[in-house]
Amino acid sequence: MNFKKQILTKLFLLILVIATAISCKNQKEKEQTAAEGFTSIFNGKTLDGWHGDSTYWRVEDGHLVGEITPSTILDRNTFIIWQGGSPENFELKLEYRISERGNSGINYRSEKVEGVPFALRGYQFDLDGTNRYTGQNYEERGRTTLAYRGQIVVLNELEDSLWNEPLSTFIENNAWTKAEVTGSLGHAAELNANIKSGDWNLCHLVVDGNRMKHYVNGVLMSDVTDNDSKNRKLQGMIGVQVHVGPPMKVEFRNIWLKNL
Repeated sequence: MNFKKQILTKLFLLILVIATAISCKNQKEKEQTAAEGFTSIFNGKTLDGWHGDSTYWRVEDGHLVGEITPSTILDRNTFIIWQGGSPENFELKLEYRISERGNSGINYRSEKVEGVPFALRGYQFDLDGTNRYTGQNYEERGRTTLAYRGQIVVLNELEDSLWNEPLSTFIENNAWTKAEVTGSLGHAAELNANIKSGDWNLCHLVVDGNRMKHYVNGVLMSDVTDNDSKNRKLQGMIGVQVHVGPPMKVEFRNIWLKNL
């Protein structure tokens, strides 16, 4: 019995040491992020400063949680939207964890869709549980896929004669055909190796002028320069998404913003 007590005591102390080390590491990372000029935009306790459908969004264990259950299946994508402004040039950092069948994204420079509650139109840092799309640049309710993972892309200006054409004219296989691939960041499969499935990953958006860079865990996944003056947006809202599909769960934490 004494031997068992000793083992349990040592195990408890080991767990306590590990938990303390993790807590200190997280606190140090937060202090470093703040020192770099970032401001926290999610308090980890309430949804203050955010607006979304409470059927799908809540705060749990310090995380911003979006969840679809078998009884709350969506018929369209829904967002929770930050109410603190419409940033123009900025950096955004956050950590996310998503279920295997999950589909989500971080929208920015976006606008509300008239008549559709909690919907956004604009650029999106794509996220999904199978990491098929994670890191690519997708325009929600707009030009669709702008850059796949691993691509450096320039979105070309539309000729004057084409300005009145509907967007669908230039979309094929859910991708914008006026996107010119000008370089490579690496093969998609190789980049995918940097993304952790079912665990926390760090997203970093650098959005400055007409250039948008998406990083995951410090690795650049897509790089878009938008010269399309008719369709591009140079400022707008920030929001995170739960996507139409099967039951899923996505969590966000440590959401930090720095205006440039």
